[in-house]
Amino acid sequence: MAAKKNSYSRPVFIVDGGRTPFLKARGKPGPFKHAELGIYAARPVLQRMPFAPEEFDEVIMGSTMPGPDEANIARVVALRLGCGDRVPAFTVQRNCASGMQALDSAALNIAAGRSNLVLAGGIEAMSQAPLLLHTKMVTWLASWWGAKSFPAKLKTLKSFRPGLLAPVIALLKGLTDPVVGMNMGQTAEKIAYRFNIDREMMDQFAMDSHLKLHQAQLDGALSEVEAIFDAEGNVYELDDGVRPDTTLEKLAKLRPAFDKPYGLVTPGNSAQITDGAAVLVLASEAAVKQYDLPVMARIVETQWAALSPAEMGLGPAHAIAPLLKSNKLKPGAIDYWEINEAFAAQVLAVVAALKDNDYCNNHLDLKSAVGEIPLDKLNIHGGGVSLGHPVGASGARIVLHLAKVLQERNARRGIASLCIGGGQGGAMLIERETGIGAPSKKAGKSKPSTRTPSKRTKK
Repeated sequence: MAAKKNSYSRPVFIVDGGRTPFLKARGKPGPFKHAELGIYAARPVLQRMPFAPEEFDEVIMGSTMPGPDEANIARVVALRLGCGDRVPAFTVQRNCASGMQALDSAALNIAAGRSNLVLAGGIEAMSQAPLLLHTKMVTWLASWWGAKSFPAKLKTLKSFRPGLLAPVIALLKGLTDPVVGMNMGQTAEKIAYRFNIDREMMDQFAMDSHLKLHQAQLDGALSEVEAIFDAEGNVYELDDGVRPDTTLEKLAKLRPAFDKPYGLVTPGNSAQITDGAAVLVLASEAAVKQYDLPVMARIVETQWAALSPAEMGLGPAHAIAPLLKSNKLKPGAIDYWEINEAFAAQVLAVVAALKDNDYCNNHLDLKSAVGEIPLDKLNIHGGGVSLGHPVGASGARIVLHLAKVLQERNARRGIASLCIGGGQGGAMLIERETGIGAPSKKAGKSKPSTRTPSKRTKK
């Protein structure tokens, strides 16, 4: 099957962006709701823009589980940011790639001439995921409310059982595929077995992720991260899930989480459940010239692919392959890669699949292997294992950070990709642009910090 050309008919530029620190969920609701995270990620970015928030043509956000008072969270965020009543907004949901879908939706509208300036990104406060009532409890409540007389209520009360109060944990439901009945960790176990990825390989990848993120924090290499404050005056400056003291010995002591007792996937080599948001400003060429905007990169093309939900972790391979083919590129032409770390096993399996002749021939409709992704060019500042995977935000985060890396390292091309629950994959090719727009401002450049990531200080 020939690769479908999914490039944009008109240029679409990344102007600027920012994100909150990613905050690890710690067994109770975190300090920020979804909308607050989106606002705190976007506000510093908008303050750097030479145009008013009302000049946006639309706001698009990805999110999978916003709170009950945050329906169409993109609109809530837009209004609270001061975009005004006349700027429309909508929310998209493509599971793990919701943030990337928001960028693609914005880019398509810009390319079609429907928009010139769009604020797009992703938001997820996974610690705020709701607890739901079981259907049996809902049915009992309906009977209780429907009982009009005292005898009817007494009869209904007698039918009550404590077990009806057992909650349905929405987060766990969301991380389990209803078609194949497997949770995401079980699918990671399956593809690890397929490509002979052992426990030591997974743990090594996980340790490297933590060490790379910690070094990036010390070096001030995450300039897109904006400090945020909670209602009590505590400041959050860094991704707080990083464990710089991680060792292979410590990771080896962790027990399997999804395939007990013999599995290989553990909490230590899996993405963390996290709260966070990331936003980008996308613009047409006309808007860049009108407002003399800096340009970080151009979004060249986005590919979406699908495969069996039982092997959803291989989704990036299915999206990366046609993306490279349609642009007549080999992996060596890509300077840097961001593949979201849902699981260490999953990223390693994607790398293995792309260099495997049989897999590329039988599953990607290619005559030979795509080629090898150099690990020293992949997730150079860590990823989901160390900084977390707030589902709706990760797709926007990896594109934003990739654009920053291209800018900082004077590199040309990068690919960002994710696996997607339900058996899909997404990949986006971006290129650094020169000769258009104002000189790109490295806004928000942070100084090297030695602050302990989990420390919270009073304002």
